[in-house]
Formats: sequence, structure tokens, C-alpha cells
Amino acid sequence: MRQAALVCVLAAVGLALAGCGGGGDNESEAANPQAKAACEGSALSGTPNLPASFPMVEETTLTKQSTQGPTEVVEGYWDGDLKEAHDEYVKEFKAAGYQVLFEELEDHDSEVSWKGEGRTGQVALRDDCGGGKIYVRITNRPA
Repeated sequence: MRQAALVCVLAAVGLALAGCGGGGDNESEAANPQAKAACEGSALSGTPNLPASFPMVEETTLTKQSTQGPTEVVEGYWDGDLKEAHDEYVKEFKAAGYQVLFEELEDHDSEVSWKGEGRTGQVALRDDCGGGKIYVRITNRPA
């Protein structure tokens, strides 16, 4: 009787662990529905809530914006790969006279923190869109 109970417990643990396993092709989409919405949206019709001299990097399409307290958030996508997007944002911030406070490029994401025009913020780039697009999330707030 003990062996049967032990086998049942081990089988239940095995099934529970199998249910927690790795994802399929849609794992990044399921993990970030916010990115999916930004990546599939239409371009903003108005001016984004960004500082006047904020660099508008080519290949970026901005599709959503919101205000969260003192922080303005603008989202969209970049047509191309992650490294190109990261390098282009760093280059354009420097060319526009902004200070790059921090930058990091990893396998599936990147951050570029900036300061300029009395504001600070970050451009977060994530390999969440699929189809040759990179999710772009720009935050900016008073410095």
C-alpha cells in the first residue's frame, strides 16, 4: 500500500513540474500583452509627449502614449534588430546633446537611460514583438 501511495505522489509531482515547463513560440507574446498591443498598433496621429529636442530615431514607429503620475510613457516598435536599435538610440541621444546616464545591451533586451531638457528617462527595447520588430518603451519625467 505504501508503494502505491508513493508512486501516486511522485506521479503528481512529475505532472506539476511538467506543467511549469518552458514555453513554445508564443512565450514572449503571452508574457507581455502590452508589447504586443504597441507592436501591432497604428502610428500616433499627434505629437508624442516627449521633450521638444527628443531624438526621433528613424525606423521607430510610436503607437501608444499615456501619463502615469509625473511620468510620460510612449510605446511603439523599431523595424530591425535589437543591437541596431540600441546603437542608434545611443548615437542619437549623444547627437541631440542628451547625456546617456547608463546603457546596457543583452540578448533579448536593452536599456538606455538619458537626461536632457530638464527631464530624465529610459528607452527600454525588448525582443517581444516578433516579425523583425523590437518593442520600444520610452519613459520621461521631470529631472
